[in-house]
Amino acid sequence: EVQLVESGGGSVQAGGSLRLSCTASGFSFDGFFVAWYRQAPGNECKEVSIISSDGNTGYAGSVKGRFTISRDNAKNTVYLQMNSLKPEDTGGYYCAASMPGGSWYPPGRCSGQGTQVTVSS
Repeated sequence: EVQLVESGGGSVQAGGSLRLSCTASGFSFDGFFVAWYRQAPGNECKEVSIISSDGNTGYAGSVKGRFTISRDNAKNTVYLQMNSLKPEDTGGYYCAASMPGGSWYPPGRCSGQGTQVTVSS
């Protein structure tokens, strides 16, 4: 069964750090783009960060300089290191994967189980 499992969320105070993990099962991350998305209650699903198959990265302006995306293909896992967290980083975090030029899985982006991040001021 093809599956992406997010983990590592939690509740922290502003200024704290968390590391999220996105682990694939049923397929290999090799060759895939992997992206992290965030959805706060009542808000739309937004891309936070993306990493290409060869390690090129991209970040939303609101997290640039604070978040770092990385991948370990041997572990079939993509990480999102989140530092200097702010209350506005609160939300459900979800990952998705795509081959270059292909469709994203899951198609709903913020439709997986996700992992919740809550940052208090």
